Amino acid sequence: MRSFTPVIAVLLLICACNPTQKNTGSASAVNPYQYNLNKKIVADNGAVVSAHPLASKVGVEIMKQGGNAVDAAIATQLALAVVYPNAGNLGGGGFLVGRFSSGELISVDFREKAPGAAHRDMYIEADGTPRTDKSQDGHLSSGVPGTVAGIFAYLKYGKLPFEKLIQPAIDLAQKGFTISEREARSLNGLQIELKKLNTVMPVFVKDKWVRGDTLFQIDLANTLTRIRDKGTAGFYEGETARLIVEEMKRGGGIITYDDLKNYQAKVRTPHSFTYKGYKVIGMPMPSSGGLLLNQMMKMVENRNIASMGFHSLQSVQLMTEVERRAFADRAEYMGDADFYNVPVSMLSNDNYLQERMKDYDPARATPSSVIKPGIAVRPESKETTHLSVIDKEGNAISITTTLNNSYGSRTVVGGAGFFLNDEMDDFSIKPGVPNMYGAVGGEANAIQPGKRMLSSMTPTIVLKDDKPFIVVGTPGGTTIPTQIFQTLINIIDFNMSTEDAVYKPKFHHQWLPDEILIEKGFPAAVKDALTKMGYKFAREREGIGRTEIIKVLPNGKFEAVADNRGDDAAEGW
Repeated sequence: MRSFTPVIAVLLLICACNPTQKNTGSASAVNPYQYNLNKKIVADNGAVVSAHPLASKVGVEIMKQGGNAVDAAIATQLALAVVYPNAGNLGGGGFLVGRFSSGELISVDFREKAPGAAHRDMYIEADGTPRTDKSQDGHLSSGVPGTVAGIFAYLKYGKLPFEKLIQPAIDLAQKGFTISEREARSLNGLQIELKKLNTVMPVFVKDKWVRGDTLFQIDLANTLTRIRDKGTAGFYEGETARLIVEEMKRGGGIITYDDLKNYQAKVRTPHSFTYKGYKVIGMPMPSSGGLLLNQMMKMVENRNIASMGFHSLQSVQLMTEVERRAFADRAEYMGDADFYNVPVSMLSNDNYLQERMKDYDPARATPSSVIKPGIAVRPESKETTHLSVIDKEGNAISITTTLNNSYGSRTVVGGAGFFLNDEMDDFSIKPGVPNMYGAVGGEANAIQPGKRMLSSMTPTIVLKDDKPFIVVGTPGGTTIPTQIFQTLINIIDFNMSTEDAVYKPKFHHQWLPDEILIEKGFPAAVKDALTKMGYKFAREREGIGRTEIIKVLPNGKFEAVADNRGDDAAEGW
């Protein structure tokens, strides 16, 4: 548990006395200048887990004031847009998976879209050279943001007025909040890119940030106030739209007024499947996460992985091979189903998945050059953050939002105060050319105007006896589906505690590059044995992702665990 120092009393008094502030009292118990970080809580009435303690506290306060899990999720998400600027956002997008007390299941797609002026070869030079710098940095890398439209798409499932849900975020932006040591390091590491990529220097530019500094974001507070007062029109039209379009013109971007005004979030049918008596609810296309999780879990379901044991040579090798096969299919077949006929039923068919495992050899590595995408015989129709919420009525919400890279394009909209995404890099800018996460793709994920880029986000809810059991998700680019896969196997098959399921070292294989990525602390003996079997390893990582999970205990209480890889925090009541 960590406590952050308050700023001086004079500063507190000045901030608290802003006469223009509209006070709804919705976050009165949240102190932005001194707060604790809880990694685990057990609660009776509701729980929130997110990437920042202030956001989690805001969500719980909303539930205490009569809100349900949807209200808490919206308030938490908006607070993250203020206190977690490297991934929480207004200028990006994401996905929601929800299960309501009525039994209704929904998924909401508010993924970013390619602007109307985008085209297939926009990042390819005349000589064929791919320009990943342009797809990853600055104004031209941004897709049309979907976050604000997404919030209003699921607002109707809440109970409280929107003004009450957004006010804590406005307060945090206007009054400021103290930053942690980790946040200070992150902002300090961003300074060169901020100065290089921005046309108007944002508030994040400073000689040196230190723990305990207060971050004020007045432009962002004004943007949030316009959304409070005018709804989606407060973002996609009027003053905010003007600021976005002018920023595009100054920096060579291509998002227009029409792109903004025409953006719509979509309510979709969740991607669901069963695993050993549990029902797993995930996100459909353009998220690859739900289908990849389906493929991986079904490929191990009949192999008695529980008897192999956690982090045994046998279980790690099996899981690596199913990850490899699933990602080979991702590269070939997955994209925005509104634009490309993704063969979802075939790719999730039990017979197809067993066929994919016919060349599996438990004694050796199957090179990725040998493993090709499966033959679908019947065609059919970097930085991210996650929050999990549940309430006593049985409403469960799993939301993953993203800017793609940490701080997205590293471009802040002048006068509006928020970072824009660099999601255009999640398209396949040229067949076979890897994106920033090393993922490759082809026609299914080629750039088209209005198309949503393929995602790896995997917000997930697991039902046991048709009631919420697990609410989970994580950031981490292409490592997201494999982390959720491992976390669920850890709990369901290896019978691990929730903390161990999240905290123990993870590993990852995504077909190409043909290597296993491991976290520091992964067992050396297993790595050595896998190397002898023909596996190659990437450089060891300090951490992979930041999993946020809530598990419903047999007594009906909520066990919420926040990842120890960051400043993530669990709150409940």
